[in-house]
This record gives sequence, C-alpha cells and structure tokens, in this order.
Amino acid sequence: MDSVEESPDDTDLVGMGLRTNAAPVQTAFYILLVLFGIVGNSTVIAVIGHSVLRTPGGGRNSDIIIINMAVSNLMVSVMRNTLLIISDIGLALYSSREWCQFLMGVWVWLRSVNVWSTLFLSAFHFHTLRRVAPPLGNLQGPRGLPKVLLLVLGLIWVLNFIYSIPAHIFSINGNQNSTESGLLYATISMVIHETLPILLMAITNVGSLYTLYAHSRVRSLVTDVHGIKKVPAERRAAKVILALIMLFIASWGTSIISVNYFNYNRGGSAEYLLVIARFANIIFIAMSPIILTIGHRGLRSFVKSIVT
Repeated sequence: MDSVEESPDDTDLVGMGLRTNAAPVQTAFYILLVLFGIVGNSTVIAVIGHSVLRTPGGGRNSDIIIINMAVSNLMVSVMRNTLLIISDIGLALYSSREWCQFLMGVWVWLRSVNVWSTLFLSAFHFHTLRRVAPPLGNLQGPRGLPKVLLLVLGLIWVLNFIYSIPAHIFSINGNQNSTESGLLYATISMVIHETLPILLMAITNVGSLYTLYAHSRVRSLVTDVHGIKKVPAERRAAKVILALIMLFIASWGTSIISVNYFNYNRGGSAEYLLVIARFANIIFIAMSPIILTIGHRGLRSFVKSIVT
C-alpha cells in the first residue's frame, strides 16, 4: 500500500494508493490493460486447467506451473490494480486502518509470489532444456500426480505469506523505530524479492539460449526418431518461455528503477515516474496471456474456436 488517507480533505492521496496525475487517455489505456489482464489470465487458468484435469496423471508439469503463474497474475490484478483504477478515476476509497493494513500484507504477498512463480517457470524450463539434450530419456517422467512440483509451488505461496507478515506489522505502528525497521525491511525486500529474482531470470535465460544453440548444433547428430521430434518441440516452447521471461524482466526492471528513483530522488519528473511504474507493472500481466497463446496448442485452439 502506498498510503493511507486520513481525512476527506486530503487531495494528494486518494483511497488505496498514491494517485497519479495521468492524462485521461493514459488512464483509459491502463483500464483496458487491467481488464485484458483479468480476462486473459482467467482464460489461461480455465483452458489449461481444464486440460490438466482431463489428462491422466495430471497433465504436463509446465502446464501446472503456467496455471500457478496465471493465478498470481489474476490475484494481483483483482486485489490491487482494480483498486488503483478506482483511485485514478477520482473515486475516493475510505476504509478502516485495519483493512488498509490487511491489504498491505496481501499486496506484498501476491507481489512476491508473482515474482518467484515466474522465476520458477524460467528455472524449470531451463532444466527441461538441459534434459532434452541427446541422448533423450523420458521427458514426461513418471506418470501420476507431480507431488514434488506441487510441494514447491505450495512452498512459494506459504513462505512468501510468512515474509509478508512484517509488512502488516510495520504498517500498524507509526513510531520512529517501526518506521526505521520498515525502511530496512523495504530495502531488504527490494534486494531479495525483486532484484535477485530478476538477476536469476537473466542467468537462466542466458543458459536457455546457450542450450538452444547447443541443440541446434547437435540436432543433425540425433538418430533417434523420438529425439528428432522432441527437440524441435522443446525449442519452440523455449522461445515462448524466453519471450515471457524477457517481458517480465523488462517490465519489472523498469518498475523497480522508476519507483526507487522516485523514492530517493523526487523532482520535477516524479509524477512521470509513477505513471511509468504503473504501466510497467501491468504490461507483463496483460501481455503474458498473448505470448502463452502463441506457444500453447490448447490456448491457440480455444482462441481459434472463438474467432471462427
């Protein structure tokens, strides 16, 4: 939460967040992006989730990870971005202090889950590419419910929930000690839950690109028919995942730079930085369903069935 409004006479801070002086066209475009993110991620969850439920053994592991990422995207849009829209169009939201503190913890929780879920997708696919390199084994692994995968995803949600508790605590007490502790917490949070995951995503992306290059060189040496079919399929999937992760790095990296520059070097460009950060935060959530549709057969079939 960016701020808590104390009286209706305050015109700088509106409702649940710090209001930005964006142009009407910018506000309208932001609303469209938020709505597109909600509809798009809901579609990803419904279509891929239906496929996973129908597939014996629970479907592919990558599909389950994509669903987890889409759920985190959707929850961020519903719990935060929709409230920011209400604030930006000028409708003041007044709530109790306890409710604002609750939302602070939820926003920190969902933001962290979103980052680590995307990193897990990047790391998982890098691991998959490494396994696909000839000689090839069983890419699907043992059939049955992927208990280890579900455990890891569950830990992402649980551990980040525990991590978000201090955000609620520091927003309760407004004394000097709690303020200093809150600043320290915010700094550590930026390093651990924003900067570090983005650096790790960049590393896994470079590793994936190198692995794809290695696959292209050894592809002519693969004589196994199963391998000939699987390597191009994994390469196509890798391109989609790489595009997704690069979009995340660009959008979140822009947001981090803008927000931190605003926090420590406020000047004449402060309002523009807030607008940039706002759009950078929503770009990935809104555009990721499009990228997934390009590379996912089930999503492509669903879109084609609607269009035709």
